[in-house]
Amino acid sequence: MQDIFDISQFDEYREDNRREVKKANGGLPVSLWDTYSAFANCYGGVIILGVKEEKDGSWRTTGLQNEAKLRKDFWDTINNPKKVNINLLSDEDIDTYVVGENKDVVMVIYVPMAKREQKPVYINNDIFNGTFRRNYEGDYHCTRLQVKTMLRDQTERTMDMEVLDKVPMEDLNYETIHGYRNSHRTLKEGHPFERLNDHEYLRSIGAAAISEEDGQLHPTAAGMLMFGNEYNIVRHFPEYFLDYREELDPTIRWTDRLQSSSGEWSGNVCDFYFRVYNKIIKDIKIPFKMVGGERVDDTPVHKALREALANCLINADYHGVRGVVIRKEPDKIIFANPGYVRTGKKQMRLGGESDPRNKSLMKMFNLINIGERAGSGVPNIFNVWEDEGFIEPEIEERFDPDRTVLSLPFVKKATEKSDGKKATEKSDGKKATKKTQEQYEKILAFMKPDIWYKANELVEVLGVKETRTKELLRALVSDEKLEDNGATKGKRYKKR
Repeated sequence: MQDIFDISQFDEYREDNRREVKKANGGLPVSLWDTYSAFANCYGGVIILGVKEEKDGSWRTTGLQNEAKLRKDFWDTINNPKKVNINLLSDEDIDTYVVGENKDVVMVIYVPMAKREQKPVYINNDIFNGTFRRNYEGDYHCTRLQVKTMLRDQTERTMDMEVLDKVPMEDLNYETIHGYRNSHRTLKEGHPFERLNDHEYLRSIGAAAISEEDGQLHPTAAGMLMFGNEYNIVRHFPEYFLDYREELDPTIRWTDRLQSSSGEWSGNVCDFYFRVYNKIIKDIKIPFKMVGGERVDDTPVHKALREALANCLINADYHGVRGVVIRKEPDKIIFANPGYVRTGKKQMRLGGESDPRNKSLMKMFNLINIGERAGSGVPNIFNVWEDEGFIEPEIEERFDPDRTVLSLPFVKKATEKSDGKKATEKSDGKKATKKTQEQYEKILAFMKPDIWYKANELVEVLGVKETRTKELLRALVSDEKLEDNGATKGKRYKKR
């Protein structure tokens, strides 16, 4: 946590999604506790008392009149369960500094990110009205849906393990089940589950379980999602919706679309995965490669796309709104699912910590060699994109409603030219067009040193849509001409 505040950098800081300043002239500000809840429910942050934010965004120290009393009041309040439901801090999380010529005293409070089982962190003994989250520069009340999602995510038993006591086994789609079993048999010949009948097999993979209510075998939530029919799935998950969109021609809204609610196919997670995977790989170039006298048609990019698609389906909150949406565009594929990242966006990128929202779904995908159990799936995707020379993938976390978005661009990074300049290349090896180079130059000419800009401030300068502006900005960040502030919402850019 201490890496997000360095007193030597004080004059350069501004409020953002990780830092908040408060004057605290008359004691502890009431809003301090909103910010404590907001930071804890997101990625943590620092609250700095004795500082005022000026109109231009700069900070001015106002100092603290009685730092010792403020500190005591803070500890008394944070340990009062009627005010704050949980204290995440220890003595090492509060520092005091003397700043500037006036020797103003400021207090820095480091708020860690709460663990999944500790959320929601709320105040005033009111879980639905006292739970906050952080956007770019402020705290906002969480909706009831967001609070309920955090409560569901507290337990180690994921929601897909629930036994659907009233649902007969006949409600599952056995055509899908037999297709899945064939894949399992082909990939793992001689597996012990191979000899089991369908019901025993489904119980072994977590798609069915014995009910404590009647002692009979019933589908689990995972079994219904993976192998059910859409009209049965929505009885248990009213917001359930899977959507694949191909948007390859700007003159046509969709060049291809597959929806779970169409009624033309089962609409379940298993069939959606295989149908969509075949659509997203059809334009992937396969280099000629022989192993053991046989041609290998599976490239690292294929494996990365399988991982991305499975990760999206495994970590979706099927009680969340807007459903799973996979969008294929001419130069990228976007995977979006309802639900925030349970391990946090940074940990998701680093890997090494697996915490799937749907453990039983993960097991089913793992059995047919899809998905990484060790939490290395997303880092592997980034590594493949690095090896292929593509622009780095982007993980975006959106709130209200909660969504996780992974964008995989098929655009080559900027490469060195003989004159020392760089030019963005596309996946077909062609260099960026003259128009694109002119757009890069316009951005760099417009931006002044040491000033942060939002994408929408550059839209009029370029005369293009905000989506295109963001693509250009990301390319310049990858080219090390610009840097961004790392924010999810309110992302800003400045010259390096």
